[in-house]
Amino acid sequence: MGSGPSDVSSGAALPMAIKVLIAGGFGVGKTTLVGAVSEIRPMRTEEIITEASVGVDDVSGVEAKTTTTVAMDFGRITINDEVVLYLFGTPGQDRFWFVWDELSMGAVGAVVLADTRRLAASFPSIDYFERRGTPFIVAVNCFDDAPRYSADDVKLALNLDPDVPLMLCDARLPTSGREVLITLMEHAMKKAEPALS
Repeated sequence: MGSGPSDVSSGAALPMAIKVLIAGGFGVGKTTLVGAVSEIRPMRTEEIITEASVGVDDVSGVEAKTTTTVAMDFGRITINDEVVLYLFGTPGQDRFWFVWDELSMGAVGAVVLADTRRLAASFPSIDYFERRGTPFIVAVNCFDDAPRYSADDVKLALNLDPDVPLMLCDARLPTSGREVLITLMEHAMKKAEPALS
C-alpha cells in the first residue's frame, strides 16, 4: 500500500501547489465558496458577531449574518496529478485588512466575490488587486433575494478593465465554484504568457 512519502522516494513528482485568494466584502460568500469546492474539510476561523462590532462593521444587506471570518478560510482542490489549488479566503471587514498582505504573498490570482445588494463593497478588493498587479476575476454570487443584473451591467457598474472576466455564480454549488476557479486559472495563465515569452 503506497503512501505520500514512499511515492516521493520512488521518484514520483509532487504536484505543483498553486495559491489562490477568495476575496470580497463582508458576507459575500467567501467561506461558503471555499467550503463548497474544497476536497478536504476546510479550515475556518469564524467567530460569532458580538455587540463589539456594532458601529464598526457594516452589516447592511446582511443583517441576519451571525458569524464572521477573523483570519482566513483554507481549502484544497486537486485539479489533476500535477496541480493542486490551495484556497485562502480573506476576511471581509476593513479592520482585518492587515491580514491581506500576508495572505496574498505568492498567490497566482484572486477571485473577488461580489453581491449585487452591496456592490460598492467590491471596490476595495478590486482596487487592492489592481494596485498589486495580481490577476483577478469577479464572480457575482447570486443570492436568492438579490436583484438580478446581467454580467455586462455589473461589469459596467464596477468599471472593470475590459480584460477582467466577470461571471455569475452560486457559491453554494461545487460545480459553480469549480467554474469560477477554472475561469480564474485561465485568466491568470493568459496574463502570465507575455512574461514567459
